Amino acid sequence: MPVAALKRYIPLLFVLLWSTGFIGARFGLPYIEPFNFLFIRMLVTLLVFLGLVLAFHAAWPGPRQALHQMVVGSLVHAGYLGGVFAAIDWQMPAGVASLIVGLQPLLTAVLAWVVWRQRLLPLQWLGLVLGLLGVALVLAGGNRLGQFDLNAPALISVLIALVAISLGTLYQKHFGQGVNLLTGSFYQYLATALWMGLLTWMFETGEVDWQPELIGALAWLVLGLSVSAILLLLLMIREGEASRVASYFYLVPPVTAIEAWLLFDEQLGALALLGVGVTVSGVYLVLRRQAASS
Repeated sequence: MPVAALKRYIPLLFVLLWSTGFIGARFGLPYIEPFNFLFIRMLVTLLVFLGLVLAFHAAWPGPRQALHQMVVGSLVHAGYLGGVFAAIDWQMPAGVASLIVGLQPLLTAVLAWVVWRQRLLPLQWLGLVLGLLGVALVLAGGNRLGQFDLNAPALISVLIALVAISLGTLYQKHFGQGVNLLTGSFYQYLATALWMGLLTWMFETGEVDWQPELIGALAWLVLGLSVSAILLLLLMIREGEASRVASYFYLVPPVTAIEAWLLFDEQLGALALLGVGVTVSGVYLVLRRQAASS
């Protein structure tokens, strides 16, 4: 199969991998505090990426680009993951956290329009709105939506995650070009490990209950998310407009809902299924102009 044809499947694979992040958090967080969970995950990830860098003889960036990559890591990994994991640990349902960070495509598109004048057609704005509506329908049709107490720390944490990954996507697009994906990711995870180590030292006890569920979740989050999904995300950012890449995140909550149904027997109602269709339609509208011009 030609390389150009294989590229078509990268977004699908990315969505499938990225959607498992909430599942991994659900498996692991009962046995470890969130920042320490991410700190250990980043240390293991750094070892994996160091091995990949040495194996493929990847070129290291200069000091300026290394600093840019550390800024990206602070936003896309430390800010986003730290915010989401903390929110779930503070009893925010994963579905609600997913809905709030699902606002990222709208926020990214608005930021790109305001800061860099990246133009979006009216049909694409409609697609972004439809995507948000579809995510809301999916979660409204899920189990136990609304049966929780929304506390301030959880809400602040997930909003930090939303803003961080939106800014990080734009920052990588405009300041992170021309860097090898392996060495660039190494510096991103180095920054994240530093942040998570600091937060663990400041706010957590460091206690860990090494159960099989935690070990399995940690292994998957490193190999499936921190390695595979992030490399795909950075590749898509390099190849496409920031708002186009961000639109794929609309597919994550519906796919996560399907995975939760398969793994935990959480039922999908008719309203949730309708939301899946609306979300896919919204993503199609956002991508339509780029597909026609490519």
